[in-house]
Amino acid sequence: MNVDDSARILGSLPREKAFYFFTSIGNYTGLSASSLKEFNERLGEVNVRSLEFHLKRGDFEKWASEVLQDRELSSEIRRLSKYGFTGEPLRSQISLITSRRYKQLSAQSEHSQPK
Repeated sequence: MNVDDSARILGSLPREKAFYFFTSIGNYTGLSASSLKEFNERLGEVNVRSLEFHLKRGDFEKWASEVLQDRELSSEIRRLSKYGFTGEPLRSQISLITSRRYKQLSAQSEHSQPK
């Protein structure tokens, strides 16, 4: 992965590409995320039923892959779905994965900036 990829993944998205959190079909939580950083922040705020709903449907991994174009993050989330986490342990695991990825990409971006 190069610096441009890191910057793209970390950047803000247009509203139509944001992740919108639902607890079930048609039940929008009122929360959305327009960047990986914002996504990670929302994980701590959103109802855990929303996390369970989206993980079961593959929505997180699909957004990471298709919108953020981050195959590594998508793959990590896909692996997580195999363990059957629910509730707060699920929130903790998704938060761990996304915050670790955010830090990794941020470090790559910082190291490439001219001094």
